[in-house]
Amino acid sequence: MTFYDVINCNAAVIHPFAEHIAYFLLFAIPMLTTVVSGTASVGSIFGYITYIDLMNNMGHCNFELIPKWIFSIFPPLKYLMYTPSFHSLHHTQFRTNYSLFMPIYDYIYGTMDKSTDELYEISLKREEDFPDVVHLTHLTTPDSIFHLQIGFASLASKPQNSKWYMWLMWPVTWWSVVLNLVKGCSFITERNSLEKLRLQTWAIPRYSVQYLVKWQKQAINGLIEEAVLEADARGAKVLSLGLHNQDEELNRNGAIYIEKHPQINIKVVDGSSLVVAIVVNSIPKGTTEVLFRGKLSKVAYSIVAALCQKGIQVNTLYENEYEELKLAVKSQSKVVLSKSYTQKIWLVGDELTEEEQMRAPKGTLFIPFSKFPPNKARNDAFYQYTPAMVAPPSLENLHSCENWLPRKVMSAWRVAGIVHALEGWNVNECGDTMFDIDKIWQASLKHGFRPLMFST
Repeated sequence: MTFYDVINCNAAVIHPFAEHIAYFLLFAIPMLTTVVSGTASVGSIFGYITYIDLMNNMGHCNFELIPKWIFSIFPPLKYLMYTPSFHSLHHTQFRTNYSLFMPIYDYIYGTMDKSTDELYEISLKREEDFPDVVHLTHLTTPDSIFHLQIGFASLASKPQNSKWYMWLMWPVTWWSVVLNLVKGCSFITERNSLEKLRLQTWAIPRYSVQYLVKWQKQAINGLIEEAVLEADARGAKVLSLGLHNQDEELNRNGAIYIEKHPQINIKVVDGSSLVVAIVVNSIPKGTTEVLFRGKLSKVAYSIVAALCQKGIQVNTLYENEYEELKLAVKSQSKVVLSKSYTQKIWLVGDELTEEEQMRAPKGTLFIPFSKFPPNKARNDAFYQYTPAMVAPPSLENLHSCENWLPRKVMSAWRVAGIVHALEGWNVNECGDTMFDIDKIWQASLKHGFRPLMFST
């Protein structure tokens, strides 16, 4: 067994239930002591639990993440803080490295494994993981960091939703915000695999609200550009842009990176064609007319054009939208300026207001084509998820939810990048370019992706 095998054996270890009870009793002693002595505080108990939980999860994370320079700056830290490779030897050798968190006791009592330092060095030199497809997203809210796979598994396994107890995490949340503002590059949040493709999700360390601030856009564009170049340098075939990373006002749906770096091999995909395909195929059969309401974009124009080709009448509420759609769509007779709100199928995007929702008839189905879900103002209406597809069973390691979507479901923008790589399409889909809608829809189904048929 090699040293690399040793550290990876850590993943196969399961702690007995009795051991968890013992841990709980031991870790409770300091808290009970402060309570009895009258020196307890919410801050100290919260900080203690956070530190214990963080260190325990780090020791069992199955890869070495503590950089060597930390111990070079402060050598005594070697005796005060353990590493994942240190603890992996306890699970594989059993009679060594007993200390939990503080190795100094193993040094004192002679139970330090002789291969500890060598394993640490080898673990740091592990082979780099080169992805085939990168999905570039970003953080949404300050507490969204806890919903990532690198956060809390119990939160990551459920759709992102604001909970009251998240306010108790604000000391940690605040520090994560500071670190993300300081951090100058994207970071890996998830690794998956499908049909020999290695998939990775990277996150830009910025939040949704920052994308709406004009003076932040240049810095954000710099972070996205660096991620595109890094993914290309690592040999990735496709990079898909998620959420605000592909905003037209920010980077013209990703076109500026291709124009600025024409020599790169990676293909940039904004997923617009698959978004259109999902929305069009979500409309119930037999529908003769829909109401369109939302910010006009290349996705919006393509949806309206596809519906008009199918003979479905598209109603709009405002004259400026009506005039712009008529200019963009060949089947002008199918675009109608509506004076009522009687339609029960609404295609909605950004800029939909709660007041407009309240005018819809009871039982209306709202189908969003936006990246973010609309604020739900009705309890007697149906709201479909933002464009997404159910992942095939063969897609591995998909344990966390993608933002507000259910488990095992991926956004259309993320799926589009994967399908482009699976099909070997050597084209960019960014700027004004739109891929063949029917072609990408059929390709998605062929590779096992399925429509998300239910609404909320």
